[in-house]
Amino acid sequence: MTGPDEPTEPDATRPDDPGRRTEPDATRPDDAGRRTEPDDALGIERLVDDVMLHEPILVVQLDGWIDAAGAAKTASTALMSACESTPVVRFDDDVYIDYRARRPTLELRDGVNTNLAWTTIELRAGRSAAGRDLLFLTGPEPDMAWRRFGRAVARLADEAGVTQMVGLGAYPFAAPHTRTPRLSVSSPSTEVLVRVSFARSSVDVPAGAAAMLEHTMHAAKVPALGIWAQVPHYISTMEYPAASVALLDGLAEVTGVSIDTTELTSEVDAQRRRIDAMIADNDEHREMVRQLEELHDAALEQERIDADRSDLEMRSGDELAAEIQRFLRDQS
Repeated sequence: MTGPDEPTEPDATRPDDPGRRTEPDATRPDDAGRRTEPDDALGIERLVDDVMLHEPILVVQLDGWIDAAGAAKTASTALMSACESTPVVRFDDDVYIDYRARRPTLELRDGVNTNLAWTTIELRAGRSAAGRDLLFLTGPEPDMAWRRFGRAVARLADEAGVTQMVGLGAYPFAAPHTRTPRLSVSSPSTEVLVRVSFARSSVDVPAGAAAMLEHTMHAAKVPALGIWAQVPHYISTMEYPAASVALLDGLAEVTGVSIDTTELTSEVDAQRRRIDAMIADNDEHREMVRQLEELHDAALEQERIDADRSDLEMRSGDELAAEIQRFLRDQS
């Protein structure tokens, strides 16, 4: 027992305890003898005891950071539906969610407090029509404990045998709606970058949790990248299915996983006609779109030139290496 003036240890299990530790230090040995944090310390709640997956791809789409027009969420939702995903892990809201920023929704019916709908991060498992296993990290972006969240995701990815991570996002850009949305890429690995055709940027911006997970997966030697769709800035607050289709096409390029986008594509065509009609009678708007088209086309041409130059330099390097090898063989 302790006296009235003696300090007591904070209760790490009580989220409302002002003295609780933010990073529990409880550890336990795993099968390989390493010291690892228990699931509850990482906020992991397993909904399925044994998930049978073969080399799954981890697709990350978390709400709360940049997702212009909700394009990434629409793409992720379509993908999860096509793969018939089901939740396998839930992350503890008390660990990762700030309820003052993301308050639960009160469902009030005729004065009766019927339910509180909580905001939850989930890991879902699904399988594509072609038989490829996928894991989906979805829900709100964590409000806190990002490093702990990264460790939790890394553990689950390692246990499942994840072979690749792909994040999905979208941002407003000076782009015309009359062109197919361009995709840009981010990755900690230059080896990953050289294998994709997406645009690359150099900029300092606030990071989202998905960017942190790129580094987490990279450190675990899992190839990781983020695919970003450029959404015309003048329509970034409305739905823009063209960007969602572009993200799904980009995902198919880097993973080989594709789904039927017929429904989304029909929405793309309908929206294009609506936007065209909106700007048709406004000379200023038509001129803005024309200028954006010129900028877009010039950027694509420059990318093509840069790609040709890079390919030429690569071929020249290979030819030089082959010539050196021939010389060494002749000397031996």
